[in-house]
Amino acid sequence: MGITELSLVEALLVALSGIVTVFIMLAVLCIMIPVISKVVSSIEGKSAPAPAAAPAAPAAAAPAPVPGGTYTGEVALLGCDEKTAAMVMAIVSHETGIPLDQLIFHKIKAL
Repeated sequence: MGITELSLVEALLVALSGIVTVFIMLAVLCIMIPVISKVVSSIEGKSAPAPAAAPAAPAAAAPAPVPGGTYTGEVALLGCDEKTAAMVMAIVSHETGIPLDQLIFHKIKAL
């Protein structure tokens, strides 16, 4: 069996059948993804009940956001002094290459 040459019409039909096959498979995938998602979510919902929420711990001394969503510039220092916090901020700015005036620190905690 040798390789036969296809005429132009036959080559176009082979290409068209390949394209049609690809689009049919994409349509099948578009239908199957939501179906599988619903099946998995229903099985997941039945198998394990949601764990009881742990009692909320009191919030740390983080600054409260301003009603407009604007950051007030206050940094909560937990277990460190201002000099150490300033060094941490400078190191973070230097290592990331981001200017210090573009960084926002909400809380610095000593480990």
